[in-house]
Amino acid sequence: MTCITTILTWLMSAAAALAFAQDAPKPQRFDYLVRADFFAGMAGDETRLQKVVDVCERALAQNPRHPEAMVWHGAAAIVRAAQAFRKGDAAAGQPLFERGVTEMTAAVAIAPDNPGVLIPRGAVLFEATRSMPPGAARPMLESAIANYERALEVQGPTFAALGDHAKGELLFGLAEGWSRAGDADKARRYFERLIAEAPASGQTAKAREWMATGIVPKASGATCVGCHK
Repeated sequence: MTCITTILTWLMSAAAALAFAQDAPKPQRFDYLVRADFFAGMAGDETRLQKVVDVCERALAQNPRHPEAMVWHGAAAIVRAAQAFRKGDAAAGQPLFERGVTEMTAAVAIAPDNPGVLIPRGAVLFEATRSMPPGAARPMLESAIANYERALEVQGPTFAALGDHAKGELLFGLAEGWSRAGDADKARRYFERLIAEAPASGQTAKAREWMATGIVPKASGATCVGCHK
């Protein structure tokens, strides 16, 4: 099962894309209520992770079909699953992982066009599938790609106006996802688009390396904390 630190890197990158997914900030956007505490929780602060769970559960008590609360609640369950797996406690980790996936999937079913739901779910599944057996990983990887594809489609009318960092994170996720799925042609198209449309994203060196070698470089561990201040 995946390492929590690599999930953290993916979700921080995903949140960077999400942060610019709308034309303008809206008051009380749900991810603003949980994001900082979520990242702190992923870094090991259980008190702040519990704050995320509490915020989500209060929202869900008022509206059991609140999609953003559902997706973040599911993501928190997967963080706890990763923590359990790291301790060798699969008996605790597996139910948490399954519950988290179920909650995130239900959230997308309710809000299939909301980047605030699509991107967190896709990001978690991209990373969670890295260490899974291929047969189990494949459908989750394909589902994560579909989430990012839909997020890109929804953002299409305003995508050109987004910052390079936001564009680069989403395009890199798609390119790497298709590369892992074995579709080099689609991966190449997204890497080429990243280089052309987001040259200052910080991902162009990785894109060029893939273009030269066909291998996506390993994540550097850099985070996107600065995007969320």
